[in-house]
Amino acid sequence: MRRVCTVLLIAALAPAAAAQTPSGNPISDGLRSQWNGAKRNVQQSAELMSAENYDYRPVDGVRTFGELLAHVAGANYAICAAAKPEKTPFAEDHFEKTATTRPAIIKATADAIAYCDAVFAALTDATAGQMVQSPFGPNQMPRSAALVMNIGHVNEHYGNMVTYLRMNGIVPPSSRR
Repeated sequence: MRRVCTVLLIAALAPAAAAQTPSGNPISDGLRSQWNGAKRNVQQSAELMSAENYDYRPVDGVRTFGELLAHVAGANYAICAAAKPEKTPFAEDHFEKTATTRPAIIKATADAIAYCDAVFAALTDATAGQMVQSPFGPNQMPRSAALVMNIGHVNEHYGNMVTYLRMNGIVPPSSRR
C-alpha cells in the first residue's frame, strides 16, 4: 500500500514539477504569458458585448466599443509586423475605417491576435534583444520593447473596454475569473 501511495504521489507531483522546469527562455516566456492574458481579455470582451452595443460610446469624442476593438486590431498588426520584422499587412487605422459590424470587428480582432501569436511563439530570449524598426517612428528598438509596447497598448484599451462593459451591465472577463 505504501508503494502505491508513493507512486500516486509522484505521478501527481510530476506535472507540477515539469511546469516549473525553466525553459531556458524566461524573458520570452514571461512576455508570452502577459500577451496570452491581454489577448484573452480582449477576445472575451469582444464576445461579451452585444451587437447593438458595439456602437456604444460613454461620451462624445471617444471611440465606440467597436472602434476600440478595431483600433486594437490595427495596432496589433502594426506593432507585431515591426517585431517580425516585416511590412505591416494593414495600416493602423484600416479596421476602424473598414470593419463596421460586430462580425467584421470580431474577425479583425481574431486575425490580428493570430498574427501576433506567431510573433510571440517565435520569440526566444536570444531574439528578444535583436534590434527592429520602431512601428511608430524612425528609431530602432529591441524586439522585446516592441512586444512590451503591444501588450501595454492592448491592456490600455482593455481598461477602456472594462468601463464600457460595466456601463452596460456586463462583468468584464478579468473579473469573471
